[in-house]
Amino acid sequence: MIMPHEHQVTTVDLLRHGECEGGHVYRGSLDLPLSETGWEQLRSKAGDFNEWTRIVTSPLQRCARFATELAARCECPLSVMDAFSEVHFGDWEGRLIADVWREQGSHVRRFFADPVNAAPPNGEPLHEFEQRVVAGWNALLRDNRGEHVLLVAHGGTIRVLLAQVLAMPLTRIANLDVPYASASRVRIHHSQNQPDFVSLVFHNSEFN
Repeated sequence: MIMPHEHQVTTVDLLRHGECEGGHVYRGSLDLPLSETGWEQLRSKAGDFNEWTRIVTSPLQRCARFATELAARCECPLSVMDAFSEVHFGDWEGRLIADVWREQGSHVRRFFADPVNAAPPNGEPLHEFEQRVVAGWNALLRDNRGEHVLLVAHGGTIRVLLAQVLAMPLTRIANLDVPYASASRVRIHHSQNQPDFVSLVFHNSEFN
């Protein structure tokens, strides 16, 4: 697509945290640390890439500790934004995924089929989660226009953002595969007197 000459480009890279300690549980808002494997996954994914002008992170340590290390290496500013915390899983938080499936399998299946209308018991409604994540996204773009930003966040957060970029219905976000240390890139073209043009450059790929 040909763009007008007078425009700015904002690039936002999305990086999911690595594997965490605590096993296969619904983490949500629980502040669990990265495992050694998780640290290795993130360091390997970031590699020697050094073009970010700012790093933004969820406050949860599985994102924030690596973001802090990376910002120091890249010598770029770091911002912590609560809006990008993971969705709260309510009564499922901290419980083994296998146990929840065994005890509430029908509810879990409904959740993956229709997460908007079948949130975990006492969990954060998905439309409220979307509202806070998108509000954070809009603030990030407003404050970093023309920059190259890295956002270190969570699987649910990144799925909501990708759905926003791709104009996908929120009910289908479970179809987006966002594994540990997944890297995606979004590019926003800002042109005078025209709506922003937003594109997904890559997903589950490498920074280059």
